[in-house]
Amino acid sequence: MKDLERNSGKTTQKPNGRVDTSSPNTVPPQAQFVTIDEEEAGQRIDNYLLRICKGVPKSHVYRILRSGEVRVNKGRIDQLYRLIAGDVVRIPPIRIAEKADTGAPAAEFPIIFEDAHLLVIDKPAGVAVHGGSGVSFGVIEQLRAARPDAKFLELVHRLDRETSGLLLLAKKRSALTNLHEQMRDGETDKRYLALAVGDWKNQRQHVKLPLHKYTTADGERRVSVREDGMASHTVFTLLKKYRDFALLEAELKTGRTHQIRVHLQSSGFPIAGDDKYGDFPLNKALQKGTAERGALKRMFLHAHQITFRHPDSGKILTLNAPLAPECEKFLVSLGQPVNVVE
Repeated sequence: MKDLERNSGKTTQKPNGRVDTSSPNTVPPQAQFVTIDEEEAGQRIDNYLLRICKGVPKSHVYRILRSGEVRVNKGRIDQLYRLIAGDVVRIPPIRIAEKADTGAPAAEFPIIFEDAHLLVIDKPAGVAVHGGSGVSFGVIEQLRAARPDAKFLELVHRLDRETSGLLLLAKKRSALTNLHEQMRDGETDKRYLALAVGDWKNQRQHVKLPLHKYTTADGERRVSVREDGMASHTVFTLLKKYRDFALLEAELKTGRTHQIRVHLQSSGFPIAGDDKYGDFPLNKALQKGTAERGALKRMFLHAHQITFRHPDSGKILTLNAPLAPECEKFLVSLGQPVNVVE
């Protein structure tokens, strides 16, 4: 075991923002004092600590926050505090196992766009965006392992594990803050392709149902429609209609957890293959397939388009990710659509 230490009364911090634990000139463990710069400003204190204290369990980070051992400008703060440039953060001595390597496998994903500020990938279905809830390593951990020299790499938003498509990551703190502001102000346009089960009628339909997020007894995150829930709005446009299904484009006006899935399920048109809110007997049959229809072994939800202002240049970007091959193959197996809307 070793400790995060201050040597000769001075804070030791690596250029990439991680705390340095490798100096041989150790003294009894003492608190460190780190000054927040412009790139680090804007992030929550808990996320900042989790990033710089590699190898420290999350539970321990939150314990030292609750106990007041972490201080900002000599005052106590909670885990929701957002750092400001010039803040002085007191980090108590934290013991880390000698092998702090997370062991995350290095992996790259299909790149849709990349520059000095942004990385946009086409995430495959079945891969979580981050570790946790029974998942050891997600997209972010695998990308960081593949890019060990990256000074900053953070998720801008999330996709459900079984959802494929466009996922934005920021390579600079300023880009992350800017994109979060755009999303909060409703300036971004995110669109998904979903295969709904049932006889969909309307060419264009607005669904405004308030959503309530909760956790089940076994720790599973779920969402339901409830009067006192968060206001939520999705616009669905019919693209193709098949005998038992409808291919829809879902335009998010708000960005709630599981919004598209619950809005469709509550409207009587669950997403094909949805293992949380779907038609479970049908999903089981879809996984096997039939002589007339191919198999569908995943949820048919794909983030296919996003429009936003580039956080540095201000230029409007519209990015697209083609429908995942397994989804395209299933559509072909359904035969000719009843109608095709151009």
